[in-house]
Amino acid sequence: MANLLVQDLVIPAVDETKKPSYTPALVSLAVLYFMMGFITCLNDTLVPFFKKGFTLNYAQSSLVQFYFFLTYGIMSIPAGQIVERVGYKNGMVLGFSVAAFGALLFFPASLLHQYYLFLAALFILAIGIVLLQVAANPYITMLGPERTASSRLTFIQGVGSIGTTLAPLFGAYFILSGLTEPGSSSDTVGHPYLAIAALLIIIAIIVAWSKLPNIRTGIHTPGKQIPGKRETVFSFRNLNLGALAIFFYVGAEVSIGTFLTNYISDHLNIPVKEASNYVSLYWGSMLIARFILGALIIKFIRPQAMLAFCALVAIILIGISVSSTGNTAVWTMISVGLCNSVMFAIIFSLSVKGLGKYTTRASGILSSAIVGGAIISFLQGFLIDHFNWSIAFILPIICYAYIIFYGINGYRAKKQ
Repeated sequence: MANLLVQDLVIPAVDETKKPSYTPALVSLAVLYFMMGFITCLNDTLVPFFKKGFTLNYAQSSLVQFYFFLTYGIMSIPAGQIVERVGYKNGMVLGFSVAAFGALLFFPASLLHQYYLFLAALFILAIGIVLLQVAANPYITMLGPERTASSRLTFIQGVGSIGTTLAPLFGAYFILSGLTEPGSSSDTVGHPYLAIAALLIIIAIIVAWSKLPNIRTGIHTPGKQIPGKRETVFSFRNLNLGALAIFFYVGAEVSIGTFLTNYISDHLNIPVKEASNYVSLYWGSMLIARFILGALIIKFIRPQAMLAFCALVAIILIGISVSSTGNTAVWTMISVGLCNSVMFAIIFSLSVKGLGKYTTRASGILSSAIVGGAIISFLQGFLIDHFNWSIAFILPIICYAYIIFYGINGYRAKKQ
């Protein structure tokens, strides 16, 4: 799952002789990231649930992801401005509150059995998630010595990956198990989201009462302009091409996860409830590979080379999957999750390299590019409806092909 990084931070020095205890705050943030990952990947369960429950085609059911990830394109930059105004702690409380309200709306939507009401609830829920991601990262870097900030962020994001792994299992047991026949009631989705809303409210209260350090954003002063040439944030080739790379990466990752339940169900001829259990392995493989590739192997390999290699392997795995049947098709598609593990972090770091005072605005642009999760998943659903699985998966292959280009050439920091 992609994580927003939108603000430059001013991290005050920590007097290590006093050894303040940040454990309670770190635990709260770990729970925060778990919930963000859990809620985001629970959408992979909602897609097959709504497809059957409302007798939708694949494009219509993919609107779940469309409206959820659309908020990244609309709200990333405004969310940063909101957080700057209310502060990071209040931003987190606001994010949890908005997300809880969106989750609460699932209950009346389930009673009325109206698909458009679920989409509206998802949109509001996603606004809360965006606010949370914008506000949370700075706190993680603050809670302890500056030299260990990166390790804390990696660890907390790893906890988020646990949430993405457990969400499909939760959805299979509590949501998909109640889906009996096409056009049936959507009651089974209402109560789980009521529980999620209650938990979000509890966490919001805990965060509001917690004593967390104050954080302020960095202030950049204008640099010297080159005579006769006006420089802007869009003057950097690696950023412009990197935004497209983020768009295609998130689009490929989300579209595969979105339709993986139905893909597995079709290839193994099993109910969607059982197929959803396999989806947890797709996201779980990202958790494992993040620590193996991100923490160990990448120390000895150039990031851009790792990026191109992972994208190439992803293309090979998808190609084998769509040309195979049964378990081979299923496990090769699941294995694409291993390749996805480090892509977002590498693309992001290469995109902002050398931008200096433009880093903050560049981060907002890259965060907005996460809207690829909305557009690519919808287009793939359209292809499944009008063609077949093999044709539809050409779309993520194209996405990964662009990422190969970015890892080979597009990352080069040149001004345009």
